[in-house]
Amino acid sequence: MATTASKPKARTRKSTASKAAKSTVKKNSAAKKNGAGKKDLSASFNKYKKFSGQQYTGMQVGRSHHWAYDKGDWKETKITPDLWEISYEVIKRRKGHAPEGSGVPVGTEYQWYIMAHQNVKKLDANDYSTKLMGLKFKLAHKRAEKGKWSATAPTQRKHLIAWMKEMIVQMEKEIIPLEFEYDEKTYKGDAIPVKLTCHGGVCDELDITLNDENIGIIKCTKGGWKMDNAKDQKLIEKIGEQVFLWYE
Repeated sequence: MATTASKPKARTRKSTASKAAKSTVKKNSAAKKNGAGKKDLSASFNKYKKFSGQQYTGMQVGRSHHWAYDKGDWKETKITPDLWEISYEVIKRRKGHAPEGSGVPVGTEYQWYIMAHQNVKKLDANDYSTKLMGLKFKLAHKRAEKGKWSATAPTQRKHLIAWMKEMIVQMEKEIIPLEFEYDEKTYKGDAIPVKLTCHGGVCDELDITLNDENIGIIKCTKGGWKMDNAKDQKLIEKIGEQVFLWYE
């Protein structure tokens, strides 16, 4: 009787251990599905990085965002024959969705200064097509939990003046002339290096003007020469060839 009674107990212990093991596997599987095993994107975003000797946090240099703008409100007032005051308010929305845990907290603010080319073409009595291409420079940010700007207004002005001086130097002294034939058409213009992308005397990004029209910023990437919203990739590659020849 004692022997017979002991066998079911052994089977019961084995069965209980098996159930516990299966339960653990299920919990681990559920945890992975719920994102417990996912990379901490906020840690990567906030990690200190370096670019040309400058320490920074946030999105890594070289990565991009793609936004869609809602119907906005643009106002402009003519001040002089060539100078206009403008104001623009709109909500911008990310194309796609931000990865969970990425980016800054809701309530974070930024102060940017934008230097850009705007190409406008009249389509009819009431409509114009418009393209905006250029650079934006961060002056300061305000963390959601602090409610205070990272730089005072006077400091922001100092940063802006220093950046503008760099832009003036580029436009006055570091212009790369462009002249070539493509698709039975002659192109003449120039490429202005974006100084902060330069290393060893070579620049990865340049502001391009051809036949008196600014067409945007060309970028040297691992996949070749690229330009946002480029309609003719072969033309972009031709421009890149001219830039390479200049640096050789």
